[in-house]
Amino acid sequence: MRIRLIVALFVFSAAVQASSTLRVGSQVLTAGDSRERVTELLGKPSSKSHKRSTRSRSSRSGGRGGVRVLNNDKSGEQWRYRRDGHVTVVTIVDGRVSDIEDERL
Repeated sequence: MRIRLIVALFVFSAAVQASSTLRVGSQVLTAGDSRERVTELLGKPSSKSHKRSTRSRSSRSGGRGGVRVLNNDKSGEQWRYRRDGHVTVVTIVDGRVSDIEDERL
């Protein structure tokens, strides 16, 4: 049973790979690189979309009746590329690469 689980996890991990690096020819794109470096290595993206992930928590302050909202806001862009049977998604936050996902088609 354990071997089946290990094999299934290995197969799934081969299908979608999230990483902080991506090999492009003889160059490497790394988390922290600028958006200009992404364009230099991968060219113009097939599509761009805005990503916004917000975690918020509300709490009532005692006796005042107000509501306080705490945000942990991290928004950015997702640039999608189709290349050699793969879809690569580069997430850019504040002008820098924060995440790279590579998926086989």
